[in-house]
Amino acid sequence: MRLDTATIRRGCPNCDIKTFRHLCGAEIDHFRSAAKANGPLTVACTQQAAQFTDEAGERPDGITFANIRETAGWSRDGAQAGAKMAALLAAASVAVPDYPLVTLSSDGVILIYGRDEAAIEAGRLLADHLDVTVMLKQPQDIAPPAATTFPIVKGTIGNAKGHFGAFELVIDDYARPRPSSRDRFVFEAPRNGAISRCDLVLDLSGGAPLIPAHDLRDGYLRADPADPAAVLRAVLKARDLVGSFDKPKYVNFTAELCAHSRSNRTGCHRCLDLCPTSAITPAGDHVSVNAEVCAGCGQCAAACPTGAASYVLPPADTQLHRLRAMLLTYREAGGDRPVLLFHDSQHGSSLIDALARHGDGLPANVLPFTVNEVTQLGLEAVVAAFAHGASAVRFLLRAKPLHDLTGLSQTIAMADAILAGLGFSGRRVATIETDDPDKLSEALQAIEPLATVSQPATFRTVGKRRDLLRFGLSELHRVAPSPTDVIALPEGAPLGAISVNTEGCTLCLSCVSVCPTGALRDDPERPMLKFLEDACVQCGLCQSTCPEKVIKLTPQIDFRASRAPALVIKEEEPALCVRCGKPFGVKSTIDRIAAKLEGRHWMYPAGDKRVDALRMCADCRVITMSEQQFDPFAGVPERAPPRTTDDYLRERDNKN
Repeated sequence: MRLDTATIRRGCPNCDIKTFRHLCGAEIDHFRSAAKANGPLTVACTQQAAQFTDEAGERPDGITFANIRETAGWSRDGAQAGAKMAALLAAASVAVPDYPLVTLSSDGVILIYGRDEAAIEAGRLLADHLDVTVMLKQPQDIAPPAATTFPIVKGTIGNAKGHFGAFELVIDDYARPRPSSRDRFVFEAPRNGAISRCDLVLDLSGGAPLIPAHDLRDGYLRADPADPAAVLRAVLKARDLVGSFDKPKYVNFTAELCAHSRSNRTGCHRCLDLCPTSAITPAGDHVSVNAEVCAGCGQCAAACPTGAASYVLPPADTQLHRLRAMLLTYREAGGDRPVLLFHDSQHGSSLIDALARHGDGLPANVLPFTVNEVTQLGLEAVVAAFAHGASAVRFLLRAKPLHDLTGLSQTIAMADAILAGLGFSGRRVATIETDDPDKLSEALQAIEPLATVSQPATFRTVGKRRDLLRFGLSELHRVAPSPTDVIALPEGAPLGAISVNTEGCTLCLSCVSVCPTGALRDDPERPMLKFLEDACVQCGLCQSTCPEKVIKLTPQIDFRASRAPALVIKEEEPALCVRCGKPFGVKSTIDRIAAKLEGRHWMYPAGDKRVDALRMCADCRVITMSEQQFDPFAGVPERAPPRTTDDYLRERDNKN
């Protein structure tokens, strides 16, 4: 492939760039010399990464690797890919922090769930490696083996939960076989509700999966019993699942930031709706994330409006630093109208590799951006891409996704609304859903050339997603073709305002007490309700808590909100204590209460001085009632005795 060193140097002016033809062989001494020098080192070859890592040894600054061959040089447009190579090198040089790990352990206890001899045969293959139990679902005329080397029982799994190393199954119709079974299994009397605990589950039942998003659950293996090759692959995989294994702890969760619930009222439930593995469950005012079950799709973090859930592979701000380096370097190197292609390493990288080796390769203006999961990307990534100069964004997905993509669809819908409102014409954000490299090539070639911002933003921010999104939106608004102050967003967006029917609002301030972000505020001096739109996450707690039901959510983005002071929604005259003069409530509310009670309630006869207590603060009310020796039970109207069960039974008998 051609190396346009001059263009790469233009995009990376502060780097010492050297080119070689056989760095991993005849020119290896050049690498050894570079590895001994101090400072960051990037090698533009991933094929021989293991060799270079071994040669470098314990290098203090480490080595980063960038693939500029399959993603850039091996292409029909390879001669024009110099700017892309510079962009890929710049993105690779951004340091990525380490991430925490979760350790899962298995002692090799496996339950094989099937319906016929295929399950028993799988048990024979695994018996020398694992602790096997075979469970047959509604078996029909199955001959028992001559020797019992592992338990064979019958049962139907009604419920399954847990994770690799700790599955728990609820089994109905459970029964052991009688030892006297001759030509076919004869079972003891069945029972329901049996509990089975195991490390692994091999599901050969041929029915519906026992676990949601089963392809993402470690330790749960499933194969079609009619496909011997698939069964053998599952058996071979299960055989090796003994011992301790580390997996990333994909999501960090800060309970104090969660807006799920307050005062037994449910607010934000975005993560609960989106999690494909049910790893997220309610836990009081917040939710809980089971790291052992979490498969790392990242939809919870992408949708979380407060930043309580944050993805760590890598963190969102590191992701945007790589994005910024790629797009700005591409422009500095002379690149034009870049199309950002988000893809994962397992599916997307394989397609790109196949396209490079057997097809036309990626177009020179398509910048591949590898992430752990495409669904981990939120609105902040799309906004930053266009602010930094992208002309279009595409998400590369499987033809048949492993889990629901509702979260990504919501992100794209919000991005479309914002970009259209700011004057970005054309189809800017879309998905490419294919497993075929040729179809990927066709989809990329069909992208229309669209204009980019005239002067890309250069901001570099740190923090949680909410801060990244807020700043990215302000920068996109600044460089947009047609800046618009207010843009309506789809329902469910994490940005917006509220509308309050002020005539029905009593200033009870229940909404203020449950607002998790401080978007709704009161005033310590006067009865007042204030709203700060920049802090609102549209969790809906104010709406569900309001006793008068006068609050409605308005999903939108107001680019002036970050600089605007809190808006006064309603203000009223305070009620002053008639005894000490201290403000203690809302005058209109106290007047309504007094009007309803005076002369209409036995405790407050018309014209009686007791009515004054209604217009006093709590302290003065107690003092006044003590001075008047007020007896709350005096004058209580006589009431009928309480009704008993006998009374109801007697009435029923009389009716009959």
